[in-house]
Amino acid sequence: MGKAGSVLPDGVYKIGLPRTDLQVKVGDVELKPTLALGSWVAFRKLTAETIVMGDLVLTEEEVGPVMSRLQEGGLDITALHNHVFNESPHILYMHIEGHGDALKLAQAIHAAVALSKTPLTAAAPAATPSATPPASAPSEQFPLDMKQLDQIIGRAGKLNNGVDQFSIPRAEKITEGEMAHGGEPILASMGLATAVNFQPTSQGRAAITGDFVLTSGEVNPVIQALHENGIAVTALHSHMLTESPRLFFMHFWANDDALKLARGIRAALDKTNSAK
Repeated sequence: MGKAGSVLPDGVYKIGLPRTDLQVKVGDVELKPTLALGSWVAFRKLTAETIVMGDLVLTEEEVGPVMSRLQEGGLDITALHNHVFNESPHILYMHIEGHGDALKLAQAIHAAVALSKTPLTAAAPAATPSATPPASAPSEQFPLDMKQLDQIIGRAGKLNNGVDQFSIPRAEKITEGEMAHGGEPILASMGLATAVNFQPTSQGRAAITGDFVLTSGEVNPVIQALHENGIAVTALHSHMLTESPRLFFMHFWANDDALKLARGIRAALDKTNSAK
């Protein structure tokens, strides 16, 4: 793939491919790659094969060539859609899935992603640490009160390159195909966790985006909760083709007081069957 991934606690091997080459703005907010421009692919070993799922961040002109090469390589396209409104340049998100030999899948994805301008150069190796570590290096400065955000949302966020990220899995098991007919579990780290990202803008404000992972009965209660709290719903769609239960992915956007937005997110989360 050209980039190093990491093994997650659930055994999934995930590789991030952030679009650090893009400068995308929504109004006067420039999106950090960790807010809404993070391509990724995730590999999981099953009994007889490997499954890969992913989300590729692409410009309009990249969609056609990447899609064609993926299909030539045996990958399925499972969704293509927007995440936010009025961004410049216009960005699309392509969800993919494949089954088979892990290395062949990786080679096919690499060949397709290489047709975009996604940076694929591996990071330089870290310098050998000195015998005597330097005095405490300054931690990353972050202008929002992360402890208060954690308390309001009821989960712990994680700071990632200037963005406070929350990942909230669903409580029930999700499978590819019907569970009663041997459906394989799909783990939360393969794109099935509600994602909420806070990027500071100014004076306690934040731009927020992400997506809720919802069953059909949760869709409209969550829309209502978000709207009541000044958070715009920007997309509602599927990401997969054969998941059970059927899931919908709802993307959102707001730029307002961070704690106010956190309360709105919590009100919406409380309408879902999310893990506690």
